[in-house]
Amino acid sequence: MSNRTLFHSLGFRDVPAAVRFLEAVGFVEAVRYTDPDDDSLLVHAQYNWRDTGGVMFGQIASRNDSERAVESAGHGQCYCVVEQAADVDRIHEAALGAGGRSVRAPQEPPYGGRICAVLDPEGNQWSFGTYADA
Repeated sequence: MSNRTLFHSLGFRDVPAAVRFLEAVGFVEAVRYTDPDDDSLLVHAQYNWRDTGGVMFGQIASRNDSERAVESAGHGQCYCVVEQAADVDRIHEAALGAGGRSVRAPQEPPYGGRICAVLDPEGNQWSFGTYADA
């Protein structure tokens, strides 16, 4: 039985750029399925975040796929818990090196922990931090 409890779901227009970003910040590919008639079209992929969850995504190929999916691309937000403060800084730099843009440099917020936030190449916001308590 898996300990994974949460999967974020996204659609990407540029899957190779998304994969480079996800792998750079620490996600690991679990499964990948392509269209049987077009191997270049990613239908579904799952990338795991440590032991606690992950992200599922597919490729948005054109406006004909789904108006809703196209409109929602680049508008997701996700918070990923890391174990050590140094991980925040390392992940922030890796994200920038993989085409991400910083929206919050690594810092200690008033509620504790260490956090950063970056946008992936399609504009989804990813926050990484040590703060895990509500």
